[in-house]
Amino acid sequence: MMNLAHWRLLVAVADEGTISRGADRVGISQSGASQALAQLESSLGFAVFVRERRQVGITALGQRVIEHARIMLGGLQAIRALADDSQGFSDARIRLATFPSLVSSVLPALLRDFQRRHPGIEVVIVEGTDEEVERWLESGTVDAGVVMNPAADRVPLMLGSDGWMAVLPQAHPLGRRATESGVALSELAGEPFILATGGCAVNGQRLMADAGLQLSDVRVTVRDWVSACVLAREGLGVSLVPESTLPDDLHGLRVLPVKPAIRRLFGLVCSQVGRASRATQVFMQELSGALPST
Repeated sequence: MMNLAHWRLLVAVADEGTISRGADRVGISQSGASQALAQLESSLGFAVFVRERRQVGITALGQRVIEHARIMLGGLQAIRALADDSQGFSDARIRLATFPSLVSSVLPALLRDFQRRHPGIEVVIVEGTDEEVERWLESGTVDAGVVMNPAADRVPLMLGSDGWMAVLPQAHPLGRRATESGVALSELAGEPFILATGGCAVNGQRLMADAGLQLSDVRVTVRDWVSACVLAREGLGVSLVPESTLPDDLHGLRVLPVKPAIRRLFGLVCSQVGRASRATQVFMQELSGALPST
């Protein structure tokens, strides 16, 4: 059965030239995209794409299909723009604050889907530290913001969570002694330490303080989580980073969970201004429906 997701994927692959980049654009995995394209071509009864070594080509019939798909998707977008305009959403703007790591991980696919459905509503991302996000929400500078470990009385829309991980050079003695169950904070406190903040007040130093510990030898302080991993690989020290920020390439590193486990929870909350904004409330409702059930 062909649906709008198939047609969006078809156009994205044609525009991007590869299945992997097309899949990224519509927010699905490469294997999922390959399956979906195979289903679509099976339903059509002919090939749309010719799989080549580094990119895809488009067959003659496929080119005509893609032209019709563009017209269809353009018409749908125009209908949605009319619907938004009828509800007073035309040229509406939602100011959304978040800290850096969420911009590149959780939010892109959610925002892309929302703006595809509501082209008349602009979502503006304002990036800051977790403390700045809280101040902007309090002052009404933004309509909504991603906050860490939100209290239930703020009625957060939970976006996800991740755990804190100890990052060690591969040959570090502590890594050899540790089990897969993890590393205690007390074992890390006295080590040469690479402090990564990620633009957040909740970082390795804060975790130590909350546990009644103190870092005794901070060698380097960086903002970027991945930079801390690179420096750990070079043997400059150990670090603590959230699991979702780990680089794809862990060569030369030993990565272990902190024990007992410590997790970060991410929730999207509205400011008083956002609670009074119809566009922001539609945004929250649609994101709630798009997120997996917990």
